Amino acid sequence: MILQLHSYWAYITFAVVLATALNAMLNLLSKNNFYAKDLRMALFALIVSHIQLLIGLSQYFMSPSYKHLKEIGMAAAMKDPLTRLLTVEHPLVMILAVVLISIGFSKHKKKQNATAKFKTLAIYYGIALILMLSRIPWEQWFK
Repeated sequence: MILQLHSYWAYITFAVVLATALNAMLNLLSKNNFYAKDLRMALFALIVSHIQLLIGLSQYFMSPSYKHLKEIGMAAAMKDPLTRLLTVEHPLVMILAVVLISIGFSKHKKKQNATAKFKTLAIYYGIALILMLSRIPWEQWFK
């Protein structure tokens, strides 16, 4: 059940982070003002990504992949690409993506003008989005 929740919530997380990053990029290029809706989008992406992280961590420690990792050890896991993706790369990169979203949100609040706010959100949320896309286990996600 937690795996399904993690998978379905991932769609929501991806959509919200993508929408926020695109909103920031488009508003940066258009030199628009920073409105309350922009703040809400960034905050919603922050909240959704943190919920996804909590679901993912609880799923990770209850998963067969984690039990398998404990049985075979880290050295053997690093030799198998799928095991390495599921037990090492995916969790670490997703944690890093959520950290970048958190840093981006925190930094954008300290900026005074709209251009700086949008630039900060576009950079941090954009990099987080790229990291997320790079370590999604695609062959398992579409099952």
